[in-house]
Amino acid sequence: MTSHTPQRVVCLQPSATLTMRDLDLLDRVVACTKYCAEVCPEVANGDRRIVSDSWTSQAEEIRAAQPDLVIASVPYQLESVGEILKAGTRFLGLSPRTLSDIFADIAVIAGIMGAPERGENVIAQMRQAIEDVRARCAGHATKPRVFCEEWGKPIIASQSWVAELVETAGGAFIAQPGATTSADAIAEAQPDVLLAAWCGAGDRVPLEKIVGQRGWDDVPAVRSGRVFCISDELLNTPASSLIGGLTAIAWALDPRQFPQPAGIRQIRTDQTYVH
Repeated sequence: MTSHTPQRVVCLQPSATLTMRDLDLLDRVVACTKYCAEVCPEVANGDRRIVSDSWTSQAEEIRAAQPDLVIASVPYQLESVGEILKAGTRFLGLSPRTLSDIFADIAVIAGIMGAPERGENVIAQMRQAIEDVRARCAGHATKPRVFCEEWGKPIIASQSWVAELVETAGGAFIAQPGATTSADAIAEAQPDVLLAAWCGAGDRVPLEKIVGQRGWDDVPAVRSGRVFCISDELLNTPASSLIGGLTAIAWALDPRQFPQPAGIRQIRTDQTYVH
């Protein structure tokens, strides 16, 4: 092992921890966030430190882990980046927007860790899974109009990589990725499918409540019951977990062709929506 290859890594977002797992390098992760432990249960075992994420980073917490590399990714807060830098450790900061960016980030982490071939294998497996879904959805005569949100107050459309996954699954993403929008604008767009994956909410988005409060009763997706909550980590974590998100989207768009996977919940249609 060369002297410049990191041996003690602090991961400040689940995407970094998942990538280290995929590279079979979790033994080098000496600290991570509580969210990492939720998404990657393997890191909950052992004596790893739990530190604040890249939104609320603390220099002292990072220094206490004595790392030789800190890996962080979106989302950031300016003050938190300052704390990461104050820790005085080599810092890899990632800010992916697209699937290509995510593949590049995996390759960068693998290269720094001295495992470039493992990184290429992870990327190849992700690409193949994406292409498999794309091929199964290629014959659709029409594309359902899809809105997916990553936050509810205000309503924020999901990121560009989610829009790409929707397109892969045969849908048409109807909003500007990552942008704030309004309930009226979404209703006017008349989506056929509504997806919600709120950051930090897991699978607990209150679908019936938000539909009622936003006045979406006459939106096509609501009339047909095609409103879904997808677990946060499946769409908002830029790592291999996105393949689970793609599978969930594919089922939501075409349940006849895809079996229902874990991590997706459909709106109840047996009650009056809460206004």
